[in-house]
Amino acid sequence: MDIFNRFFRTVLLALLLLAGAAASTWASPAIDVTEVRMGLHGNRTRFVMEMSEKPAFNLFLLANPYRIVIDMPELDWKANENAPRNRGLIENYRYGLFKKNTSRVVLDVKGPVEILRTVVLPPTAGKPYRFFIDIKPTDQASFMIEVKERREQRLASELSAPQQPVVETPAERKYTVVIDAGHGGIDPGAIGRSGTYEKNVTLAIAKKLFAILSKKPNYHPILTRDDDTFLALRERVNVARQANADMFISIHADSISRPDFRGATVYTLSETASDDEAAEIAHDANKSDVIGGVDLSAQDDTVQGILIDLAQRETMNFSVRLAEMILPELAKSKIKTRGRSHRFAGFRVLKAPDVPSVLVETGYISNREDEKMLNSSAGQARIAGAIARAVSDYFNSVDP
Repeated sequence: MDIFNRFFRTVLLALLLLAGAAASTWASPAIDVTEVRMGLHGNRTRFVMEMSEKPAFNLFLLANPYRIVIDMPELDWKANENAPRNRGLIENYRYGLFKKNTSRVVLDVKGPVEILRTVVLPPTAGKPYRFFIDIKPTDQASFMIEVKERREQRLASELSAPQQPVVETPAERKYTVVIDAGHGGIDPGAIGRSGTYEKNVTLAIAKKLFAILSKKPNYHPILTRDDDTFLALRERVNVARQANADMFISIHADSISRPDFRGATVYTLSETASDDEAAEIAHDANKSDVIGGVDLSAQDDTVQGILIDLAQRETMNFSVRLAEMILPELAKSKIKTRGRSHRFAGFRVLKAPDVPSVLVETGYISNREDEKMLNSSAGQARIAGAIARAVSDYFNSVDP
């Protein structure tokens, strides 16, 4: 299903690979984080983590909003979950698995800051290893200089690392379907009324869909993630493009301020949202990179615009066809759908210019009935089965 000719696709893939080079990872047992605390010293704020081993770390700064991002080997967080998270210049912090063997800690800071020092102290007087970072206020111009310097250091390190090989589609498989479980790792997604994490629901459904398609000889399903790992939105798109995918399906669960809203919805790409509700949901989904501490400044808006203009008009037609096949299959499986169930919005994860892509919001995790269904293995299986049938119907219609 080539929408581009092979040469042009190769050029575009090279551009995206340069924008999304992977950072190095560590392959060691998880390090325990036993305590986290913050302290004030004049106009300085100190953030401290007590750890069972000496950690390697990479640190960088991000603006809009202001954040300090710390990547470390995989951490086992045993510190008090209820410890204060707002003190001095630090407004909040969060942590989670960023990718295999790599954890990420993100500090939300209240304005531009200067990093005075980062130190790992050895065990002494009964205390374990201590990682700490001292920060103080600075002006916007100085902050942006440090952001740029640290970004250049990081990019130089990333570009010196070997590139990930392009995934080849096995010859015996006919259709490559990339299944994307939304959110993950440091980004939990929406949180249901009973405490259900969207990232867990999406992964469970994605794995069930993967299992169904794996049993069909003419399908080659690929999961963007198969564990509780964070992936930047552009990395999810790149998985599909590197695999020369015939289809990209992103699985999510809605959350909205109206607890009475429920039902599944299928989205396709549009720069203009079909309605206010669609715009709100796309806005929330697109915040994933901010939550995960992803540097978006390296993305070239001009190139991205060219990609969309060149290819997405035709691709979007295929995406709409797929969306309109998924909805009736969900209804057959007794999955409640929203009125006006096919909607349009500017989801970043749908922007692969040459891969038909849909985002399936499987229900409202903010609604008690939908949350219960999404948490059940039976409900997850019904959703996965419906999508699998629609996938077969789609390929039968476009390639009979």
